[in-house]
Amino acid sequence: MNKVYIALGSNLGDRQANLMSAIIHLRTSGVSVKRCSSIWETEPVGITDQPWFFNAVTEAETEMYPIELLRLMKRIEQAMGREHIEVNGPRIIDIDLLFYGNESMQSEDLELPHPRLQERRFVLQPMMELAPDFQHPVSGLSIKELLGAAPPLEMTKFGP
Repeated sequence: MNKVYIALGSNLGDRQANLMSAIIHLRTSGVSVKRCSSIWETEPVGITDQPWFFNAVTEAETEMYPIELLRLMKRIEQAMGREHIEVNGPRIIDIDLLFYGNESMQSEDLELPHPRLQERRFVLQPMMELAPDFQHPVSGLSIKELLGAAPPLEMTKFGP
């Protein structure tokens, strides 16, 4: 089994239910979700004239290869009604593979670790709850160190 970290985001419809639905889809498709961060409500990045996001990160295990997992995540997004209308635009669900163990790879379809991870406080903050000492396989920096250097972003923990 390979340990993976998967980011989830939603800013359309019932955002919390969308995140939960994505986790259920992952679990019923061969991904063993072990833990999930708190849900964080975050301001949008890039296109700011859109609803705020709910974001979370899951720690999971899978026997799938990285590209298989990526294809599964894209199928789940499609099944949940995701439309790719504009980059960084509103979406019912966004599922991103952040880390696949300590793998580092680059292909036409997939780059690991996620190439913009260090810029995304909305991913680093939830991941901090799960694995603050996890080291980025390329930079060697911990999640805690990456979060400390990430651009500011307005975000609050949703719920208790």
